[in-house]
Amino acid sequence: MAVLSHERRRAHETLRRRDREMIPRTLLRAMAGLVLLVLAIVTWARLTERPLTAMPDMRAEVLRDRMIVIHGSMSGAARVTDMSGAVIADLGETEGGFVAGMWRVLVRERNKHGVSPGAPVRLMAFDGGRLALADPFTGWRAELTGFGRDNAAVFARLLD
Repeated sequence: MAVLSHERRRAHETLRRRDREMIPRTLLRAMAGLVLLVLAIVTWARLTERPLTAMPDMRAEVLRDRMIVIHGSMSGAARVTDMSGAVIADLGETEGGFVAGMWRVLVRERNKHGVSPGAPVRLMAFDGGRLALADPFTGWRAELTGFGRDNAAVFARLLD
């Protein structure tokens, strides 16, 4: 019985030593240093009010635009109409997922500002193929090309 207990203690000590060595202290210190460096850079940028340099040029020329109304559902289906109520696109659950997802984000943003979810939103195409969806009532904006070519193509077809 004493031998079994001694073997268990030795196995336990081996496991503890192995676990200590799995993440070296040098790596942990380097990770903590990186986090602190990033925090310092972000703090400096916020305190000095540095402009956001990775944002697209808001003064870029709009090549085409259209005011649309998006009616989405939680199932992924979406219907897009123009200002007169004419249907531009009626997308089923399999093809309207991205449009319905943008609708959910838009509704959430509008609820925060007390704006009707059925209000129109501006779809814009810029030089170079960049697409954006902008809500004139809340100031919310989404660069659609950042969500991938296929998702942006769904909105590009709404401009035609």
